Amino acid sequence: MTIDIRRTRDRLPQEIADLESAARREGYRHVARLIDEWSTGAARFQRDGERLLGAYADGEFAGIGGMTVETAMSGALRMRRFYIRPAMRGRGIGRMLALALLDHARCYCIVVTVHAGSDGAAKFWESLGFQPHGRDGHTHQLALQHHSDDPAASDLRRCVTPRSP
Repeated sequence: MTIDIRRTRDRLPQEIADLESAARREGYRHVARLIDEWSTGAARFQRDGERLLGAYADGEFAGIGGMTVETAMSGALRMRRFYIRPAMRGRGIGRMLALALLDHARCYCIVVTVHAGSDGAAKFWESLGFQPHGRDGHTHQLALQHHSDDPAASDLRRCVTPRSP
């Protein structure tokens, strides 16, 4: 299986409605909120550090996840609107999507928060190193580390990229 992680910029993937239906059947409304916030312009994942990524497995839209500024904690980002289609779970797609977002976050902050919506989600986030930290609207947080163990070899060089206006 080929997993492809793509950045969402100008419009949500066409298949987002199917993903929203799957989430709704499981009792989750966060994908519907993503669609609503995107359509009104309330959330477009355009501030420093923010990013929205889609995951595709063999060309099929498998899930979505985003990173936004964490308003409850200065200098932190928050994992948001993260959802993997049920039939695609257990294949490493969610892990790959989350790791891509966390790798991006390293350039902008040292802490990432998340609100795990279920026990299964909590176990997923904990498998990635998130620690329970229930306050300010999130359930878990992760202290990020740079890729290099050598503090003198700051990995921030890879974070310096031209920004679009």
